[in-house]
Amino acid sequence: MERPGPRGVNITCAKFPDPIGLYVHVPICTGKCPYCAFVSQPVTQVDTDRLTRALGMELAPYAETGSVQTAYIGGGSPTALPHEQLLALVTQIQQTWPYLTEFTVECNPGQVSPELFQQLHDNGVNRLSLGAQSLHEHELQWLGRRHDVREIRNAVQWAKDAGFDNLSIDLIFGIPGSTLTSWTDCLNEALDLGVQHLSTYSLTYEPDTPLDASRQCGDIEPVEEALDRAMYEAVLNILSQAGFEHYEISNFARPGFACQHNLGYWHNRPYIGVGPAAASNWQEQRTLNTPDIEVYCQAIEQGQCALAECEAIDDEAHTCETAVLNLRLRRGIDLKRFQQQTGCKADDVFAREIAYHQQHNNLTVTDQGIALTEQALPIADRVLCDFARF
Repeated sequence: MERPGPRGVNITCAKFPDPIGLYVHVPICTGKCPYCAFVSQPVTQVDTDRLTRALGMELAPYAETGSVQTAYIGGGSPTALPHEQLLALVTQIQQTWPYLTEFTVECNPGQVSPELFQQLHDNGVNRLSLGAQSLHEHELQWLGRRHDVREIRNAVQWAKDAGFDNLSIDLIFGIPGSTLTSWTDCLNEALDLGVQHLSTYSLTYEPDTPLDASRQCGDIEPVEEALDRAMYEAVLNILSQAGFEHYEISNFARPGFACQHNLGYWHNRPYIGVGPAAASNWQEQRTLNTPDIEVYCQAIEQGQCALAECEAIDDEAHTCETAVLNLRLRRGIDLKRFQQQTGCKADDVFAREIAYHQQHNNLTVTDQGIALTEQALPIADRVLCDFARF
């Protein structure tokens, strides 16, 4: 059965064999960090009431898509919204899909309160992702963050007090001036907070960011590659000893707390993206909304779709995407599941790539699956590129 969505888009109300993820993009922040390449605008330049109404309007046609099982409100910084507007968005999602297995909201530690966390919890949110980035004051300042360590600790405690038992924090390593000792101290302090999930990322110098401009003119010298690799290896060792499972290249969780929404991406399941610059993998199409908030709002208000890009996902692209995404997982490609999902045998389609990387000790191959070796983790992107033929 097809039901009309925004003009020019038909939404098929069909059951999918795998759960569907919903991502709502709130591309605003109080100020842009110098390393950030994500689409976002300062909240002072955005009519947030109009934006949240448009998000709700874009969400509405998907209401009968009953197999939505995870939801994630991200940004930008969703907590930069006036809290009553964020709560209205949360309420709409929860009322539309009351049986979500996981409902995450990204939070900036400097933009939260005990009252907000209690209201989020009472309205169905059961997971929070806190953008801490560091637990050292001087590193937070260097990164251009607008919160301090005290606010991170307060946010974690307020979340626990509100009843949250599924908390994640993001951390960045490879910050110029940091050492292996300072990074391991940061990891241990994060463990002391008692969270269930950690995402750790090496600082990247994205094109067209102030950080990269400073690097190019010599004002910033990135940490040496050997130190960056040692910092990543420290993550593997310290979090393993603390009982965390390494389930994806950059993600670690206590048993039972892996992010189900993100696992949907890595298993290449369908997902719906709502909001400016939001991407979707839906009904065998890959779409991307316009990043311009004004253009987005105008389109949605006029009953139109806000797409900037739309392309069909052919069989070859689907097969390669599935392989690349699966290999980000520590379990790698499950050969049986891969064949069910793509109709292809991974060890046949990628025989040349598998042989090459197995020879160089970058892949472990068994009768059940194909996975990156621990040696390959720091160079994972180089390995995965060979599986991306599209």
